[in-house]
Amino acid sequence: MSRGSLAGHPGFAEISPEVGVLDADAFDAALAERPDETLELLVEMTRATDTALRTAARRLAGRVVLDIGRSGRVTRRGIGRLRAVPADRGGDLDLDASLGAVADARAARRPLGLDELTARTWARPALALCLVVDASGSMNGSRLATAALTAAACAFRAPGDHAVLSFAAETQVLRDMDSGRPASAVVDRVLGLRGHGVTALAGALRAAAAQLERTRAQRKVVVLLSDCRATDDQDPVPVARRIPELVVLAPGDDAEQAADLAARAGARWAPVAGPSDAPEALVSLLGGGS
Repeated sequence: MSRGSLAGHPGFAEISPEVGVLDADAFDAALAERPDETLELLVEMTRATDTALRTAARRLAGRVVLDIGRSGRVTRRGIGRLRAVPADRGGDLDLDASLGAVADARAARRPLGLDELTARTWARPALALCLVVDASGSMNGSRLATAALTAAACAFRAPGDHAVLSFAAETQVLRDMDSGRPASAVVDRVLGLRGHGVTALAGALRAAAAQLERTRAQRKVVVLLSDCRATDDQDPVPVARRIPELVVLAPGDDAEQAADLAARAGARWAPVAGPSDAPEALVSLLGGGS
């Protein structure tokens, strides 16, 4: 995108007063005053023809998106944590923790019960998320910023157990459920998305369900970021109904189909007026205490 095209955005002249320059202080001031417009501009600058500006914008976008996406309480690590359980419930025997029980049984000259020994086993993670980003239309600054912020919010809500998919005619995996890819790298991949034509929503939801089958989390949620207007010949409703928990974030000015899908599939949904609303909307749909 040329400087001439970017110049039409409010605040661009202050944020980038000359070729190759990105003024971080001016950006922060604009972000505080006009968050959505400034986020859209930042994403547009990540595609600038000015190489130096594009590089600086990409670096700044990663930091800003992660900072804003951090909204909401971070759950415990998705990989789980070791917890102590009686050995008759399985797990690996903890010799140190079991010595007292062994000594007591010997002193009393009685058999040692398995339930008196201590084992260690992995606790199940509380939450797993699979974000599904609709990339079938034009991926402009607003849509990309919303998608990137939602991806960051998912990463902070379920650090170990989250996947990110994008879809148009085909579904693309940006982060596998089993991947160790950091949030910053996933956000960068989301910002690189380009729009396509057909909206194959049913196939994307099936792929999301398959991702969630690979986690041991207690709660498994598909987060769909879309207007839910499927344009292929597959009805997404039967697939959506089979997903244990589906939440939908829809464009605030184009939410009719999303509301209809949610009603027919038993899902929850919320409109997103602008990119900066996405993390809070996600937290609200998931429940603040989850």
